Amino acid sequence: MAYNVELANRLREALLPLVPVTEKKMFGSIIFMLEGNMLTGVYQEYLLFRIGAEQHEAALKLKGTKVFDMTGKPMKGWVMVSEEGYNNKHLLEKWILRAMEFVKTFPAK
Repeated sequence: MAYNVELANRLREALLPLVPVTEKKMFGSIIFMLEGNMLTGVYQEYLLFRIGAEQHEAALKLKGTKVFDMTGKPMKGWVMVSEEGYNNKHLLEKWILRAMEFVKTFPAK
């Protein structure tokens, strides 16, 4: 199943005032990148957020989250978030900022 285009547009609109991103389609999803590093994206009906291994377990306790697993091998440091977890502007921005905080620890590519 391809990613939800409407959801990608919603995420794009939320990202643009906060951070300059580039986009890349990969593995049936769309990924938004910050300075060449994967930040967030859309897979099917879920938002994906790169939050780092240290935040992974705590993030999975939040509403609407689950392990990001496309291939049978969970991706530690990433979470999938259903609409329940980002159903208003404030929650969506919190997820974006959480991912930005982690991704900014990497050098630009």
